[in-house]
Amino acid sequence: MPDLAQILIYPIKSLDGVAVTQAKVLKSGALEHDREFAMVDEQGRFVNGKRNPKIHLLRSSFDLNARTVSLQIQDTESTQVFHLDEERTALEAWLSHYFGKTVQLQQNIFQGFPDDTNAPGPTVISTATIETVASWFSEISTNEMRRRLRTNVEIANVPPFWEDQLFGEADNIIQFQIGSIQFEGINPCQRCVVPTRNSLTGEAYTDFQKIFITKRQESLPSGVAASRFNHFYRLSVNTRIPESQADKILQVGNEVNIQDTVKA
Repeated sequence: MPDLAQILIYPIKSLDGVAVTQAKVLKSGALEHDREFAMVDEQGRFVNGKRNPKIHLLRSSFDLNARTVSLQIQDTESTQVFHLDEERTALEAWLSHYFGKTVQLQQNIFQGFPDDTNAPGPTVISTATIETVASWFSEISTNEMRRRLRTNVEIANVPPFWEDQLFGEADNIIQFQIGSIQFEGINPCQRCVVPTRNSLTGEAYTDFQKIFITKRQESLPSGVAASRFNHFYRLSVNTRIPESQADKILQVGNEVNIQDTVKA
């Protein structure tokens, strides 16, 4: 039986994640605290790995109960701890100094800052998929690939690319359930430049996208809605969770069941 192996939350968009054993579903369908904060510049643009490779040299850890973030520049010993609510100004000043430009921290406690606002639910992937994709590249471990992909929900006891059955043709929605929570699979997640870089150094892997696209196309399971792949630089599944599921708890160990296909 497929089950939920891991939940990863990213409290500040683009920074390191934190593994949790359970997470509450918000009314929007997002997981509580996931991408709750985002760093933006003076033009209101995200400060992220797509635009600023210095992101990769910034280590962060979170205490969600204490509402604190610890920041450390890679290969240094100094760590700075900030309260996310009470020391926001000091945190913004530290980030601005690090990035060399004005950085503000925006907050959205209702939906966070998902990449796909049409599908703000947690992204879903299988452990076997992460292991398989890592095997396509020399010197990239499973844990390193996990850090590069930055997905929320990881499913165990299934074969590689099992999650590709969680989306259908463009006019269909696949309904599935994790524990007591109803999910809707929407589409395969389009990837950006971030997975091409080492998560700790920012160093680019030569021909990463070319290798990924070739292997992904070769590995696409039979019966998958191939029409959803205008290109094959896609991996994991974007989801929605209906508003009726708000306040339910997603728990590691929950069983996963695929249910129905309905019209979008």
